[in-house]
Amino acid sequence: MPKFQLSSWFPRLPHQVWILAAGRFLSQSGTGFTLFYAPIFFVDGVGLSATAVGIGLGSGSVSGIFGRVLGGSFCDSKFWGRRRTLLLAAIISAVASFVLAATNDFAGLIAGNLLMGLGVGLYWPPTETMVADLTEGEQRQEAFALTRLADNLGLQVGIILGGFLIEVTGNYRSLFIIDGISFLVLFAVVAIAIAETYKPANSGDRGSKNLENGWMVALSDRSLLVYALVNTLFTLYISQIQTTMPLYFSKFVAVGTEKGFSTGTITVLFAFSTFLTVALQLPVVKILRPFSHPKALMISALLWGMGFIAIGLTGMAATGNLLLAVLGLSFLSVATVAYTPFASALVVDLAPESLRGVYLAVNSQCWAIGYLIGPPLGGLALDRGKLAADNFWLGLALSVGAAIVILQKLDRMLKK
Repeated sequence: MPKFQLSSWFPRLPHQVWILAAGRFLSQSGTGFTLFYAPIFFVDGVGLSATAVGIGLGSGSVSGIFGRVLGGSFCDSKFWGRRRTLLLAAIISAVASFVLAATNDFAGLIAGNLLMGLGVGLYWPPTETMVADLTEGEQRQEAFALTRLADNLGLQVGIILGGFLIEVTGNYRSLFIIDGISFLVLFAVVAIAIAETYKPANSGDRGSKNLENGWMVALSDRSLLVYALVNTLFTLYISQIQTTMPLYFSKFVAVGTEKGFSTGTITVLFAFSTFLTVALQLPVVKILRPFSHPKALMISALLWGMGFIAIGLTGMAATGNLLLAVLGLSFLSVATVAYTPFASALVVDLAPESLRGVYLAVNSQCWAIGYLIGPPLGGLALDRGKLAADNFWLGLALSVGAAIVILQKLDRMLKK
């Protein structure tokens, strides 16, 4: 009988990709400490309204837009390159975490999130571009899946440890301090173990004029712009899971005579969700590999719709709320793992090699716009009462139809 080898279950990728994935795991572990608990803390601990918290969390997307423009341009420049841009992002994000740890009012929430948005905006173009630089062909899908796996595994560790820390100490501020430390660790990993992957298109520096031309090329690419439209919808969906859903579960779901799931139950639910994204990331990529990128994203869209219907029913049902929450998060977890690697790989396929940073910055801008719109929209729905909060999820499910229509158009454009 053939000898079983554990290594056969893992993709064969350059060691730099594995190191980058390890760095992303450490960074996302810190993010997991705050991701689902920040909205609850700023509403219950600081005393802000859900709408104010939604605006505060969404404000990071304003600076994030600027950060992504800089990140894409820096990635494709000879002086900055991928590595220095990533180091700058880690430092700014660490400072932002420490500002949020000291926040006592709405102004502090805005200041911390504006800084965090800038850091995150600078972070995504270089980290995604490095993956594209180090791989090619079908290997690239697996590399993006691996780094997303590292992100999700880090989030799971952070969520579990963060929930445990809150249950034991009730100290939400320490979560932001841990998040800041994780960014400093990422800085150290990149500084010590990651080599620059930038390769200039020619022997001379391209200069600022050519960088501006790079953005003009990207923004005149019709296929990229059509993709950006639907990608913004997907990122708006993800923002609801991370900002609106924890508050919805804690305020609007009836559990016997009590209102809302406990913090411990919410921790278990989102830990289960991130566990699914970890367990299914690589298998889902292999299953969807025969499909074109747009068709894989259509499958993801259908799963988003099914998940949002189940989440809406969680608040409407008199019994079985926990089961519906588990079912909804299961659909949304599979939708997420079907979305992220294929979305990034599609953008890399569209991009000229010398403009990968700019093209992936456009991809990342969709996240900034989705997170700019999503949290305030969700907060507004929750502040309008239970009926609006329940129907908000059903409205998101209906919007999936528009996403599928756009993806069908994109698929036809790419075939031509």
